[in-house]
Amino acid sequence: MPIKVYKPTTSGRRKSSVDAFSDVTKFSPEKSLIKILQPKSGRNNQGVMTVRHKSGGAKKYYRLVDFKQRKHDVEAEVLAIEYDPNRGPRIVLVKYSDGTKSYLLCPEGLKVGDKVMSSGHVIEAKIGNRMPMEFIPVGLFLYNIEITAGKGGQLVRGAGMSAQFVGIEGDHALVKLPSGEIRKIGKKCTASVGVLGNADRRLIRWGKAGRMRHRGIRPTVKGKNMNPVDHPHGGGEGHSPIGQKRGPQTVYGKPARGVRTRIPDKWSNKFVVKNRRTNKR
Repeated sequence: MPIKVYKPTTSGRRKSSVDAFSDVTKFSPEKSLIKILQPKSGRNNQGVMTVRHKSGGAKKYYRLVDFKQRKHDVEAEVLAIEYDPNRGPRIVLVKYSDGTKSYLLCPEGLKVGDKVMSSGHVIEAKIGNRMPMEFIPVGLFLYNIEITAGKGGQLVRGAGMSAQFVGIEGDHALVKLPSGEIRKIGKKCTASVGVLGNADRRLIRWGKAGRMRHRGIRPTVKGKNMNPVDHPHGGGEGHSPIGQKRGPQTVYGKPARGVRTRIPDKWSNKFVVKNRRTNKR
């Protein structure tokens, strides 16, 4: 996906770039596969703000992407490649041989007219096909990986992301995630073969605050610019340092910036073969 850069006709255009959408073949979503997405604005079911710096953003429909692909051994043809405002990678509209339509995540290299299939046994390990990891050849790149068999893909769903299949160890498959962590995942869990597309999305420069508001992101103010009542870093004259503190803190007084937040004795630690930080087993 190329990035389009405009001439600096205004201050907002000067250092901004946009998605060229040259790989998109259909711009209107399938009506049977969308639903209204109500903005939550970072609030929970009681209306209490739990995530700061969120706002409504531009109105958009939610595309019902099939992360499970439980329709096994039925070939599907790619009808179109579409833009999804709710995620980084593109999505593809596929039509199964029985006439059912569905949305899937679009890997790099998948084109209109190609055929993809999901199965519970061995099939050809080509781009877009999905099967349990016990049947996937070692060394291939995967995306949309399940953690719990039958629950649907939860790992590696971002633009340009992929994980590498390292091997089988007992009842588990070893997968090297994009972070560098090597993790055990049940070999009965399914994964799709390939690398997710739209990798150039990380190169987009949003340029101005208005485009961020369209994305649903409100302005962020540094803690040192606030009053002492509003933030632990607040107070002082002008642009003051954070004061006599052991290190940076969040607005709630917890350590921040580089501090590990993962629970030390978390139940899933036994599945981590190599840590992403220390590269130790």
